Amino acid sequence: MLSLSHLVFLEVAANLSFSKAAKALYISQPAISRHIHLLEGQYNCALFERKGNSIQLTVIGDTIYKYLQEAKEIQRKIQFEVSTLKQEAEAAGNLKLGASTTVSLYIIPSILSSFHQTMPKIDIQVVNRNTENIITALLNKHIDVGIVEVENKINLVNYDYFTSDKVIAVCASKSHLAKKASLTLQELLKTNVALREVGSGTLSALTRELRKNDISISDLTAKVRLGGTEALKNFILADLSLGFLPQKAVTKELISGDLVEVHIEGLEIKRDFFFLTRPGENFDLIKKFIRFSQGQIQNQ
Repeated sequence: MLSLSHLVFLEVAANLSFSKAAKALYISQPAISRHIHLLEGQYNCALFERKGNSIQLTVIGDTIYKYLQEAKEIQRKIQFEVSTLKQEAEAAGNLKLGASTTVSLYIIPSILSSFHQTMPKIDIQVVNRNTENIITALLNKHIDVGIVEVENKINLVNYDYFTSDKVIAVCASKSHLAKKASLTLQELLKTNVALREVGSGTLSALTRELRKNDISISDLTAKVRLGGTEALKNFILADLSLGFLPQKAVTKELISGDLVEVHIEGLEIKRDFFFLTRPGENFDLIKKFIRFSQGQIQNQ
């Protein structure tokens, strides 16, 4: 089993900061320093070196860091496998997920609740990131599995299909647009719209489909750009303009009648979400979670 000093070292090495490690582990910075000095005495070498106001791993420190990461992963697998063999409901361990906004807010919460009822001792952490950052975190082993929209697959990760969602045009029930059954693409160009910010998966999906009709996102009459699905939804509820939002994000508002879907002729925006894992990953907890989540979606 890894000692506390080894766990402290892993946290400092991951953040390259004594202060961030102290906050993450809820111990004082002097205590962090003591643990690092203890390991440096044990290995009889320096593990970090200062570069101005920052620190970086020494060559030996980097080597030790890589081996300790492997040791920590082995320790985690042992804990899960042994506890699972005793009884699945007693399985203990932790799982870190990285998910895009739509997944983390509207798809995964109910699945996590059901999974927790099956394996109540599994600690699950979800971080909300864009696709690029999730892939980076996955390859750096900061998360165990990613769940994102996938347009173009790359060879660095493995993909397992999860679910699909549509991006639809909606307006407030009080808007004059609510009386229209549909809009042509030419009518869309003359309509005030509210959009997500650059870098948003929703905006990327809209841009991609408009391009198929030889329309640029800049051709739209953008009234405002907002960061975050909920911010855009709340703006549309209060305004008279049209907005493009994930269908799963507005299900309740469509049922209640607060929002109305406006069909855009010739524009069908569908997104596919996949589980992303590292090649060669054999941690059974990850496989169990993916299978469970896929089953939950199929049963909905």
